[in-house]
Amino acid sequence: MVAGGSGHGILRWRSRLAGAPWWLVPAALVLWSACSGPPRGPEGALAPGESRAFAGTWSASGSRNTLRLGPDHRASIVSLTGSLLLTGPRGLGIGFQSDVIGMSDTLTGGQGYCAWTDERGDQIFSELRGGPVGSGSVFVGTITGGTGRYAGLTGEYRFRWKYVIDTEGGVISGRTDDLVGRVQAPASNPAGKTAG
Repeated sequence: MVAGGSGHGILRWRSRLAGAPWWLVPAALVLWSACSGPPRGPEGALAPGESRAFAGTWSASGSRNTLRLGPDHRASIVSLTGSLLLTGPRGLGIGFQSDVIGMSDTLTGGQGYCAWTDERGDQIFSELRGGPVGSGSVFVGTITGGTGRYAGLTGEYRFRWKYVIDTEGGVISGRTDDLVGRVQAPASNPAGKTAG
């Protein structure tokens, strides 16, 4: 690519594009300007004390082991892995791998623990509470911290769970509806932590 900020670079492009189809010239100029622009910082990095809203879609699959405790009472242990894709301006990163382990009780509701891991290996940890794990149940996640650039992070998110697959053999798969939340970075870098 031609180095940015050089008039000679533009002249070289123009001489190479002489006689090219008319549509290739503006396309090449757009490509040149995009490649010569200043580098962007990581989208997921929060400034000290910054608060940021996020929204997205979460899909996961895994297994559920159920113990029947009576005709209307079941307790289950759930283990899920999946992917989380966040959207919106200045989102908290873009994509994460998710791992969840939890317990669901048809009488008392569900609770669990979750780790989101980004492409750099940095993680966000949270605790989940809500209704029994089932289609339509609403869950609230409390963000309790993280590693790397998410160290000291706090916040909350909520979503509605929707089953796609739910078999008698314990294989489950689903996705979220209306996942929204907000995070808060610590006012200063926690002692002993690095931004990564």
